[in-house]
Amino acid sequence: MIQTPDILCIGSVLWDVIGRGDTPMRQGSDMPGRITRLPGGVALNIAMALKRFGLTPALLSAVGRDVEGDELITACKARGLMTDLIYRSDDLPTDQYMAIEAPNGLIAAIADAHSLEAAGDKILRPLSEGALAQPYEGAVALDGNLTLDLLSIMATSPLLAHADLRVAPASPGKALRLSPFLQHGRGTLYVNLEEAGLLCQTHFDTSDAAAATLLARGAARAVVTNGGQPATVADGTRLITQDPPPVAVTRVTGAGDTFMAAHIAAELRGLTPDAALDDALAAAALYVSGETKI
Repeated sequence: MIQTPDILCIGSVLWDVIGRGDTPMRQGSDMPGRITRLPGGVALNIAMALKRFGLTPALLSAVGRDVEGDELITACKARGLMTDLIYRSDDLPTDQYMAIEAPNGLIAAIADAHSLEAAGDKILRPLSEGALAQPYEGAVALDGNLTLDLLSIMATSPLLAHADLRVAPASPGKALRLSPFLQHGRGTLYVNLEEAGLLCQTHFDTSDAAAATLLARGAARAVVTNGGQPATVADGTRLITQDPPPVAVTRVTGAGDTFMAAHIAAELRGLTPDAALDDALAAAALYVSGETKI
C-alpha cells in the first residue's frame, strides 16, 4: 500500500509544446514568438494546480519508458506529485500536445494521447490490484483522453462507486466521451459552453442554460464555464452563476484545468458552493493573466 493521496488524477500526462506570439493570429499566420516545452496533459495540469493549492495528488496514466518519459517522470516528482502508480510502457512512446496561442486566443492544437488510449485499463490496475484501498472512497479528477469504452466502465465500476468523481472532457472534440456519466448520473461534470452544447446536441448562449440542460439530461452535477463570461455550478437543489474577474489574457492552455483544480480544492476545504466558485474563477483569472507560476 502506497502513501494515501488526497486525490487521484486519472488521464493524460504528457509534454505540452506551446508556441505563443504577441500579435493576433489567424489561420496561415507566420509570426515570431516563443516555443516552450512543459509538463502537461489534463490530468497532470490538474494535479500540478492541486499541489499549488496544498493537496497531494497521485497520477494514474501511461508514460513511455523513453527519454521523454523519464524526463517527464522526473519533472512530475520535482513538482511534488506521486508517480508510483503510473503505468510505464516499454513499447508505447510518451504522449504530447502541441498548440499555437496568440492574444486573440487558441489558434490551433493537436493532442496526441494515443499511448494513453492504447494502454487502456492497464492504467487502472492500482484500483483493482491493491495498491489503493478498495473500493476507493476519495476524490478523483478524471479526464476524457481515455477511450469511451474505458470511461463507460469507470462510470459504473464498483471500484469507484463511493468516489467523489470530477470529470472533464479534455477538449470539445472529446466531449461526447462524457456521455456515460450523463447516462448513469455519476460525478461532477466540468465543461465549457461548447462542450456542454456537444453533450446536449444543441447550442447554448449562457452557462446557466447549459448547466440546467445537463441536469435535465441526467447529470448529477454540472460546472459550466464560458471564458470571460459568467460561469455556473448546478445540482439538483440550486444553480449558482458568477462573473469571472476581468483580466488581460496572456495564455489559455491549462486555464480550464486550473479552474477545475481550484474548485475541487476549495470544496475539499469545505467552502460553500458560492465561495468555491468564486475561488475557482479568481484562480483561473490569475492563471490566464500570467501571474500564476506553472
